[in-house]
Amino acid sequence: MRMTSNGQSASVRPAIARGRSDGAERRSVDFVPVSERHGSVRHLGAVWIVANINLTAMATGVTTLALGGPLFWTLVATVCGSLFGTLFMALHSSQGPHLGLPQLVQSRAQFGFFGAAITVWVFALVNYFNYNVADAILAGSSLHFLLGIPTAWGFPIAVLFAGTLALYGYRWIHRVNRFLVVPLGLTIVVLTFAAVARSTIPAGVFEPGPVEWHAFATTFVIVAGFQLGWAPYVSDYSRYLAPSVSTRSSFLWTYLPSAISALWVIGLGSLLAAATPGATVIMAIAHGGDSLFPGGGHLAVALLFLGLLVVMALNAYGGSLTLISIVDCFRRVRPSLAMRAVTIVAMTLSVWVVAAMVGEDRFNVFYGNVLVFLAYLFTPWTAINLVDFYLVRKGCYSIRELFNPAGIYGRWGWQGNVAYLGALVVMVPFFVTAPYTGWIARQMGDIDLSMFIGLVAASAFYLLTSRTLDLGNERRLVEKEQQDSER
Repeated sequence: MRMTSNGQSASVRPAIARGRSDGAERRSVDFVPVSERHGSVRHLGAVWIVANINLTAMATGVTTLALGGPLFWTLVATVCGSLFGTLFMALHSSQGPHLGLPQLVQSRAQFGFFGAAITVWVFALVNYFNYNVADAILAGSSLHFLLGIPTAWGFPIAVLFAGTLALYGYRWIHRVNRFLVVPLGLTIVVLTFAAVARSTIPAGVFEPGPVEWHAFATTFVIVAGFQLGWAPYVSDYSRYLAPSVSTRSSFLWTYLPSAISALWVIGLGSLLAAATPGATVIMAIAHGGDSLFPGGGHLAVALLFLGLLVVMALNAYGGSLTLISIVDCFRRVRPSLAMRAVTIVAMTLSVWVVAAMVGEDRFNVFYGNVLVFLAYLFTPWTAINLVDFYLVRKGCYSIRELFNPAGIYGRWGWQGNVAYLGALVVMVPFFVTAPYTGWIARQMGDIDLSMFIGLVAASAFYLLTSRTLDLGNERRLVEKEQQDSER
């Protein structure tokens, strides 16, 4: 498969400062020229290992076990869901080096300049927002446990650190993740030993027994959706890599670290929950750590809280780029450090209010619904985006035209929007949620197959509608753009 890099175009945006002496990132949603590309593809491994070693991933494991399925089959569904969901996430990651763009900007090619902002980016903003609400609640609970401060103040304290890291941006996020990968990795190894060898997990829970398909399918959707939730911004962390980085290497350095760390940490959350039925995620972790030595629980929670700060920074950074992208569709903005600061503050204040409304007592219900509904929303998008990149346009995009509201991709890409909405309609009868269960899912015993249905339907619809695209004209325009940039 031939991938075309358009990394030479320098006229997409007005010239801006390339950086600061302290390494803070100046760019946001604009194109990254080849002259500013840096880093090694191996650095992706540290980012996606650390991104899953935190309290949020642990809470996902607690949530899946609460569905009522046996521990053995919950773990099997967790492994399958992680391996499946990460496949699509890693394919998105490979787009970053080729295009040098934030993930969602590239969606303009499928959904149009304005269509992407309304159809896709709003859902992406909901993704960041809801994950940050979950993170806010966990931050308050963990700091209350560690320091005894009121839970309501945990999030603003945590966001001072996470928001600062998000403000400094790409380079510092990569640096911090490389620094934390060893201590957090050791934490998970030690906690796994505690969960298996020293905890009070009831005897016989590792025996297979009968499969409860409703719990198994829902666990699969939750874990696959947890990994798919990275898709709207996964290439944000590979877009500064050189365009010479191969699709295979960027895929593998994303897929293996992320899939393995996710299934390990989420599965560990289920193990710890099985040892302490009814306990919150913080208390389950504390119990596991204390089973090794006095104070081990506080140490484990503290280290995983550091991982939580990192994932909060990732969400704040991605949410900031999404907000700027939405504004940029209706009023051109100059990418800057100040603009990212404003959007990070705006998200922080709104998340703080909603987190206070949800509260710790309703966390499991809130978080479980968030994971399921976000999986539904992003399944059609990921199929359309990947089919377009790998099968339809084969990586050949005009960078200039992605920033042109009157360009070849149009204001409203009806092909992508029709495929997206059509896939959602097809998925509805297969939904299994607390407020609504589709009629086909009911007939099947509340087994959720909506993710598979959505992937197939969205892919088929987009392949059909994309036949109306003038790909020959697009390729000629891209070739001319490359020739102009080489002069």
